[in-house]
Amino acid sequence: MRAVGTVGTWTRRRVRVATMLLVGVAWPIAAAAQASGQAAAPASTAPTVRVGGTIFADYTITDAPKVRDAAGQDVTGHAFNLTRAYINVSGSVNSTVSFRITPDIVRQNDTNVSGSLVFRLKFAYFNIALAGDRSIRAGMQQTPFVDGQESVYRYRFQGLSWAEQDGALASADLGVSFRTPLGKWGDAHVGVYNGEGYNRPELNNTKALMTRVTLRPMPDHAVAKGLRLTGYYHADSYVNDAPRTRIMASAWFEHRRFNAGVDLLRKIDQTTPAATKVTAEGMSIFVTPFLREKGRGVEGLFRLDLFDPNVNVAGSQRRVIAGVAYWFPRQGSTNYALMGNMEQLSYRGGATARATDRKFSVHALIGF
Repeated sequence: MRAVGTVGTWTRRRVRVATMLLVGVAWPIAAAAQASGQAAAPASTAPTVRVGGTIFADYTITDAPKVRDAAGQDVTGHAFNLTRAYINVSGSVNSTVSFRITPDIVRQNDTNVSGSLVFRLKFAYFNIALAGDRSIRAGMQQTPFVDGQESVYRYRFQGLSWAEQDGALASADLGVSFRTPLGKWGDAHVGVYNGEGYNRPELNNTKALMTRVTLRPMPDHAVAKGLRLTGYYHADSYVNDAPRTRIMASAWFEHRRFNAGVDLLRKIDQTTPAATKVTAEGMSIFVTPFLREKGRGVEGLFRLDLFDPNVNVAGSQRRVIAGVAYWFPRQGSTNYALMGNMEQLSYRGGATARATDRKFSVHALIGF
């Protein structure tokens, strides 16, 4: 127990030091950048506000398991769903300071408004632009890994990415972060966050240190310049001396005919110091071939997720997603897409047998 406590204390100290560095260094730099931006800003940098939106909708048939209706009959469930609806309000105060406010829709399950679709806050942050395309961001914002992957894996309108589903990574959280390009070689994003995600309040006295570094090993090669190698480290705790750790290694590749990626995950959870430490591991592979070009015309999606929720206990799961999408011609900054897909989640081994989950869906994306 002494060794565990020492490791936990060391981790907390790292997070606290990172927090002090980010906040202590960020605010003076941000203040200087703000003053410089106000002094040098030309007349054309007047405050601006832009309004946009995103809608994810689907029609889903749940082939398995069957649903029992009020008459006690086992039936095939099917429903129209609105899984996401954003209103994006973004803009700039001057040439240095920008902002974003985005409410998100969610199905509410509490007793007062059970079943209602209500809006909650997803993003609310301000961004300080620094020299060399660096930036400091504070507030409810994107987390490093999911944000970094989205430009390559563009099918979150089909469902959550593997990092969110099995990796238990939130797509947004409250905190402060720093981003910097690494020249033509890639970029880095490091931040200190509450660690509970955007949809939950802070529950303890610990903070999550999230660090992503993405490298392009061959930026000048005609084909290999599309390769990105990413490492991600997430240090957090449920309570003192009870780690919540995520480690991911990824290889993503962009080509004019397809995007592809491989993600490896190691997840360590210990809910209390007295609880058993649970280690999970997994791998996800995705390929999105383009019939014409990325974001225009017919595209395919194939994804295979392999996940072992506890390496010390028998039992694993496999998720297969296969589908075809059509991306309509872009008009300005708008995005329109339709997609039909099958998703199947099967379970292998384990003390308790579980039936396979299988559903067929038609998804729609509208973004403007």
